[in-house]
Amino acid sequence: MSMATTTPTAANTFSLTSVTLEVADPEAARSFYSAFGVDAYIGLRACDAHSTGFRGFTLGLTVSGPATVDGFFAAAVAAGATVLKPTAKSLWGYGGVVRAPDGTIWKIATSAKKDTGPDTREIDEIVLLLGVEAVKATRQYYVGRGLTVAKSFGGKYAEFVPGQSSPVKLALYKRRALAKDLGVPADGTGSHRVALGGAAEAFTDPDGFTWETPAA
Repeated sequence: MSMATTTPTAANTFSLTSVTLEVADPEAARSFYSAFGVDAYIGLRACDAHSTGFRGFTLGLTVSGPATVDGFFAAAVAAGATVLKPTAKSLWGYGGVVRAPDGTIWKIATSAKKDTGPDTREIDEIVLLLGVEAVKATRQYYVGRGLTVAKSFGGKYAEFVPGQSSPVKLALYKRRALAKDLGVPADGTGSHRVALGGAAEAFTDPDGFTWETPAA
């Protein structure tokens, strides 16, 4: 599969500026994410919207090496996360998957297979990966709204150039393939329980993910 890479020539019309998780208990979630070490990257707000099964997205931490993966993984589990995939080596590196007490799935990974240093507790990148039914169509939908494609692997994966102020990169993956990678069934109903900030005006994308205008 060939990869197309686009180098932006101008600023995006809009970009992902925030990720807000909708949770049943914001105080408990705040305590978990503080212990996990990712509270600076996400927002939280109370929500009791119906949601069952796979919510259709994951948040991924990319870090420098296996020791740092283990550090974040252990912190998440100690704070109450459920292990979906224990940390292990793979074709692409080393990583594991957990589900936070609020239901959000997090993947913690590195491309390195051997430790080259101690646990740094530093995050290189956070990626919001949306599971979509048609990657090409959804990619073009976002391009039409002003996002710039950074990488695209045909109809399987696409990621967008992040905004200068964005702590999180936005990417797309086939929903069923994403669920398989995370170790969960692909079926799910109800709210995604996540809201994306950065749009000039609020909208909902073809897969039901909602975008909101930045907070004043």
